[in-house]
Amino acid sequence: MNLYYYQSMSGKNLILEYIDSLPVDEQVDGYSVLKNLEDGKLEQIRFKRWQKKIYEVYFYKHNRIFYVTIDKNTMYLLHACRKQKNKTEKKDKKIVETRAKELGVMLGKSFI
Repeated sequence: MNLYYYQSMSGKNLILEYIDSLPVDEQVDGYSVLKNLEDGKLEQIRFKRWQKKIYEVYFYKHNRIFYVTIDKNTMYLLHACRKQKNKTEKKDKKIVETRAKELGVMLGKSFI
């Protein structure tokens, strides 16, 4: 599976920056999840549909990575965050939706 990471305008990989900011045990789990996604081993991770064509994968405690699948070999990671409450924070929800719309415009698809 080809993974593409959302990058800021300055070229920073925001997903990897988030994972690198975590304590070591959470980093290890985060990178393990990324490796499983890359290898197409979805049965080894916990994920669910979050909204329409957007999915979230869970890792260590309350961390989440939101992604969309472009085709059977391509996945685009939109956002990573810590889920504090029982549902996604409004600011994180807005970020995911905005990035999904941007990607949809670029690819001529609709994810939301």
